[in-house]
Amino acid sequence: MKVDLAIVNAQVFNTFSKRFEKKNVFIVKDKFYYITADEINDCQAAEVVDAKNQYLIPGLMDIHMHIESSMTSPSIFSEAVLTYGVTTVIADAHEIANVFGMEGLEAFFSQPSAMDIFYAIPSSVPSTTPELETTGGFIGVEEVKQLLKHPKVMALGEAMNFNGIVNEPDSLIRQILHAVQEERPLMPLEGHVPRVSGLELSKFLYAGITADHTHQSPESIYEKITNGMFLEFQKKSITPENISVVVENDFYDYMAIITDDVMADDLLEGHLDANVRLAIFSGMPAEQAIYCATYTPARRMGFQDRGAIVPGFKADFLLLNDVESFEIGEVYKDGKLVYTQGDEIKYPAVKPNFPEHFYHSLNCRALTAEDLRFKVKVSEKAVVNVIKISEVGTFTEHVQQEVRVADGFLDWESSGLALIVVMERYGKTGGIAYGFVDKALYEKGAVATTWAHDHHNLMVMGTSLEDIIAAQKQLLDMQGGYVVVQGGDVQAVCPLPVGGIISDAPIQELGAQLMEVRQAMSRLGYRNSNEIMSFSTLSLPVSPVIKITDKGMMNVRSQMMIPLIEGEQL
Repeated sequence: MKVDLAIVNAQVFNTFSKRFEKKNVFIVKDKFYYITADEINDCQAAEVVDAKNQYLIPGLMDIHMHIESSMTSPSIFSEAVLTYGVTTVIADAHEIANVFGMEGLEAFFSQPSAMDIFYAIPSSVPSTTPELETTGGFIGVEEVKQLLKHPKVMALGEAMNFNGIVNEPDSLIRQILHAVQEERPLMPLEGHVPRVSGLELSKFLYAGITADHTHQSPESIYEKITNGMFLEFQKKSITPENISVVVENDFYDYMAIITDDVMADDLLEGHLDANVRLAIFSGMPAEQAIYCATYTPARRMGFQDRGAIVPGFKADFLLLNDVESFEIGEVYKDGKLVYTQGDEIKYPAVKPNFPEHFYHSLNCRALTAEDLRFKVKVSEKAVVNVIKISEVGTFTEHVQQEVRVADGFLDWESSGLALIVVMERYGKTGGIAYGFVDKALYEKGAVATTWAHDHHNLMVMGTSLEDIIAAQKQLLDMQGGYVVVQGGDVQAVCPLPVGGIISDAPIQELGAQLMEVRQAMSRLGYRNSNEIMSFSTLSLPVSPVIKITDKGMMNVRSQMMIPLIEGEQL
């Protein structure tokens, strides 16, 4: 028997018994050929690796994630996550699609990668409707039909528009769902189903949506799974109380561990492997956690060639030094060693290449002081509508607060609130929207970004008029990214020059810049378990309860606009 690689004396994970068994694994080319406990005396192996009782498991698979959440390109991302044992991902590239449409998707599809990157069709570009948010790109029914023919497309990405799914049979998202069901009836349809239950949950399922990746509770896990919905657990859903529901009800076959969003600085510490560890720490047996990060995601996406250590499957695997701590010793992709513990994250051999105009995508004027002064009719105090953020997660509350009026203008700088401004940046309308945010910044300063989900317009929030203007100017000068300003001085920057949402810098450099931004936000008083995602989703009009786009503040569920000043229109 001639083989290319023999791994001997390994504790091999059997997906179907969910047990480790001491075996030898033989690989020909890029696939597993033979797995046995017997010694093969006549084996001629080009290379033999003695695992010395290391634990051999399938490569990890992340079936719901966004490469742009790491603010980097597919090729740079690929090199980074391979070091964490992730060998396959299904990427929903709806961020680049919101900025550049089909051209952005093609730019991602064409990037070389060391790992296997498949794609989910962005179903919600924009996430709601063009009347509620302005985007640079648009994905409609015809674009979806075109993408369905692409060999890298495995699923329909998360369907988000609550009203369109639940209440509007002729909405664009319902048309897209119908088109996919007609053209590719076996394709998985992914959903964005936060805080949806009862009849509304049934309407999502009736429309064909069979998975959800949003923030779960013990109650939502039980209701959704027992109604036939596959659940994808990201970090904020992996808690002891949630995992106990899975364990007690033996729900492992109806869930997968995923990442959704991993910031560039967090990517320096881990990826899907970190969530596997968290699941084990939260009470999930290690063998089940491995199962839910390899086989159940592969089965959900319809793969017939990966997710288990069996003959004929791709030879993507890890050698673990320890199972409970999920300590990775080596990573193999297509039967080739690509990472050994202690290796640094590599930069691609060829620098990522994008069209020149991707680096010059901000078509937006500079703010002036007049833009930030609000004349009101009342003489003493005005009631304003406010977005109240939370310290964990991205959900918000709608509250109201009285703000003093001075000389006919709203004295917002002394209110204790932060002013948030969203400016249309694609040169289409020139629109500007305003809101107030509570529990945001406790010091004088400003934060600005073009990494504003999902429309990625220019968003700036601050407690000082001068700092807001300075932050916005800096953002324009560097063609997008993240900026923190205090006292007129720039405290931290993270340039994202490609479409204002990604960088082609090494991930170590990018991660360090983003960490500086995160720390600068914290010094201004921003408090959240993920400051970057919390701020960047204040503009996401499908995440409860109140958010803001370039069209204004809106109630996410009803999609009704909310005025800045109660009873007045600017």
